[in-house]
Amino acid sequence: MVNALHASKPSKPTPSEKGLLARIRTASTALSRAERQVAEFLLQKPHNALEMSIRVLAQACDVSEPTVARFSQSMGFDGFKTFKMAFAKSLATGIPYLHLDVNQADHVRDVLPKVFDRTIAALMEARNSANPTSFEAAVHLLARARRIECYGLGYSGALAVDAQLKFFRFGIPTTVFCDGHLQAQSASLLNSDCLVVAFSRTGRTRDLIRSVQLAKNAGAKILVLCASGGPLADLADVHLSVDVEEDPDIYTPMTSRLAHLTYIDALAVAVTLLRGPAAIDMLERAKNSISEKKLDSKLE
Repeated sequence: MVNALHASKPSKPTPSEKGLLARIRTASTALSRAERQVAEFLLQKPHNALEMSIRVLAQACDVSEPTVARFSQSMGFDGFKTFKMAFAKSLATGIPYLHLDVNQADHVRDVLPKVFDRTIAALMEARNSANPTSFEAAVHLLARARRIECYGLGYSGALAVDAQLKFFRFGIPTTVFCDGHLQAQSASLLNSDCLVVAFSRTGRTRDLIRSVQLAKNAGAKILVLCASGGPLADLADVHLSVDVEEDPDIYTPMTSRLAHLTYIDALAVAVTLLRGPAAIDMLERAKNSISEKKLDSKLE
């Protein structure tokens, strides 16, 4: 069973290839007007651009060829040829829909496919940027813990609840705290046998950082799922980076939340594999314990 965690994995895109459409979209506001025209064309018609030479692309964008070259350099490449190669690989990883966000001009019927496309693209982005070494370290932390506490505030509190519902089935005492005061009190009482699993979109929530710091001071191990670069990630023994760009026109976490939930599912499955038949038997017993609560399908 343990060997299942070491199965061969597809090669990951390089940092210059990974999420290139998202990078173009983010950087477009800082580009010159002419370079922004190139960015907008690439975001709107990414697959068309793959078939174009620098001359044809410049004509399609109504700019000069040197402008296309400068745009490529602005995105961190030494020229259009290397940019185009990275752009093609980025599309091949399954992230062609990052530009399809909902806006005020959309009809209601446009919302469903756009949200689905955005979500699929975000999950692909999270998958392709996942660090398998960190993931395996997180699995071992969960499997070795004698007690697991799941922390999250606001929308991330729902993630912590979902994790608790998955992880308690390991047979490990698992609880969840979505209140900053209760988190802090519980964190201060932990020890080296305990694991805190903290969820945050940004990794910059003051009360959550304080709770995790208290848990760390008490000797607990820390597993953090949040965006890279924040102070919460710095406290982690293991950090699973969840770097997903949110639609700027939607003010609640959507795609990042789904990426977190997918990580939770993957961790639960991997811990079950690592712990072997005993863990599978435990899950089966938990499932059987509630089977009588469901109506017989023949009676429905």
